[in-house]
Amino acid sequence: MNLDEAQRTKVVEWVAQGLKLSDIQTRLVSELGVTMTYMEVRFLVDDLKLTLKDPEPAKPINSPLAAPAAPPATGAEPPMPVPSADGAGRVSLSVDKLTRPGAVVSGKVTFSDGVTAAWQIDQGGQLGLIPSKPGYRPLPADVQPFQMALEAELSKLGF
Repeated sequence: MNLDEAQRTKVVEWVAQGLKLSDIQTRLVSELGVTMTYMEVRFLVDDLKLTLKDPEPAKPINSPLAAPAAPPATGAEPPMPVPSADGAGRVSLSVDKLTRPGAVVSGKVTFSDGVTAAWQIDQGGQLGLIPSKPGYRPLPADVQPFQMALEAELSKLGF
């Protein structure tokens, strides 16, 4: 669907205000009477060469490191899936509730090829990967999604 110049200007304003695609989609209907699918709105924003603003990251209220000691729990956090369009780069990451000895934080990861590995970050900030198969190296397409998932999980924990 083609929008006139005034309608396009409204969309530019909404993006500048930091609205999400779903909010823009709702406003197109309510304010302009234009019905578009979510994907059409996404294409519209791309066609207008606009960049959506990232929402402010939530600031942790309490750091788990500053919290009073709780009884140790076994297991790990539920895995955090990181999808990709083609299946390559799909990793699932979790953080251990009980950190491995010698590590500041640790967890498990399952790469897109199904191979699992334990990961840990030591006191020097060095990342270590302990694969379940000796000599295993993750696919190149898995490395960046793993790093992004790890960064997201660590920022939730205040690292």
